[in-house]
Amino acid sequence: MSPSQSSSQDNAPIRVTVWGENRHEQTEEHVAKIYPDGMHATIADGIRENLGDGCTVRTATLDEPEHGLTEEVLAATDVLTWWGHAAHGDVSDAVVERVHRHVLSGMGLIVLHSGHWSKIFTKLMGTSCTLRWRSEHDRELIWTVDPTHPIAQGVPHPIEIPEDEMYGEYFDIPAPDELVFVSSFSGGEVFRSGCTFRRGHGKIFYFRPGDQDFPTYHHKHVRKVIANGVQWARTDRPLERAYPELLRYDTGEFFKGGSYQGPLS
Repeated sequence: MSPSQSSSQDNAPIRVTVWGENRHEQTEEHVAKIYPDGMHATIADGIRENLGDGCTVRTATLDEPEHGLTEEVLAATDVLTWWGHAAHGDVSDAVVERVHRHVLSGMGLIVLHSGHWSKIFTKLMGTSCTLRWRSEHDRELIWTVDPTHPIAQGVPHPIEIPEDEMYGEYFDIPAPDELVFVSSFSGGEVFRSGCTFRRGHGKIFYFRPGDQDFPTYHHKHVRKVIANGVQWARTDRPLERAYPELLRYDTGEFFKGGSYQGPLS
């Protein structure tokens, strides 16, 4: 990428796609009262609220054709946010493969709350991503453990959420590249609630809060963290998005490589 291309990319609005399962909102009256336009719409509003003209945001949901995540949509997405819970199994394997390829090629991914058990997150992590949980109106305190990290900027220490579902250790994920937040709960449990990972050319942020039974995505500091995560997760790859390749290089050739692009058959 040339310096002019890099500068143009840095100044361009971040293209965000907010993906939501959108099932609880359709079937549970109390959830619909909290999120009358869907959780995905509330998450999208929070990103716009914090990033303003620095982003363009679209939404997509499970019941749209191809779950709203066509090749064209993903190619035009710098950062994808993902919330799912009750219908992980309904997500098409073909769409998961498509999202996976785009993440490895340089698209950012923000995985929220019960998205820990989504097909895309478990595929990227390579582990079960299981954890302890309890949904009994616990208070959550989200403690910043890396105050210099961009995702932690502008949020209090701790963030207090009056009530939410509890997640507790052991959380079966690979060791995070960076641990930004840990949470503590009314019952004494702790949880690695803000974790970053790199996979291929892509950057991933997992953020814990956000059970559908609580108004967590209206919380201004939760919205700020998600917006910070979106800014952090955009890479310089949208203009040159490419899947990592195995290439043979001749001696003295550092840039182009040869025609060899895979293992011998």
